[in-house]
Amino acid sequence: MDEDFDRTLDAVGPRLKRLRMRTDMTLSDLAARTGISVSTLSRLEAGLRRPTLEQLLPLARAHGVTLDELVDAPPTGDPRIHLRPVACTDGSVIIPLTRRPGGIQAYKFVLPASSDDTPPQLRTHEGYDWVYVLNGTLRLVLGEHDLLLSAGEAAEFDTRTPHWFGATESGPLEFLSLVGRQGERAHVRAAPRTDSPE
Repeated sequence: MDEDFDRTLDAVGPRLKRLRMRTDMTLSDLAARTGISVSTLSRLEAGLRRPTLEQLLPLARAHGVTLDELVDAPPTGDPRIHLRPVACTDGSVIIPLTRRPGGIQAYKFVLPASSDDTPPQLRTHEGYDWVYVLNGTLRLVLGEHDLLLSAGEAAEFDTRTPHWFGATESGPLEFLSLVGRQGERAHVRAAPRTDSPE
């Protein structure tokens, strides 16, 4: 077990370098994105230093991969279900969280910062959507409403209403989205029910 752990950690350095080289990113660019110094990044890539979780999280985000992919963790859980992130051409990443046929589907979206002048491309489709902002600011255009949601805020809407969502210039955005069939809604319980004393 310890040997497997050592091998996994020893392989992270070369993988970090390959990921960075694949996108022609310099160590300085990566340092600016992650807040990790150039010298530390260089030592990590050379295998002279083992990464901590505090370093792996921003590195995974900067490279648009999951922690499992970054450290090449062995698959866990049901081997028939292997949900992989989908990298989009605009730099966003969509991570499916469920694969339940016919039910509510859950996704995590990670979007890079975007210009506030980006014109929204409104769309409609059958279904119902519930979004919850984890980090950053979500711009949600819903019909005639143009909303900004911060971390901890949520919105739900009928997707037949013209809608669009994206990040803002304030920085990257992470949010969860639950998408269900028409009429299928998330049920929110605001407070526990208490029986009144008799």
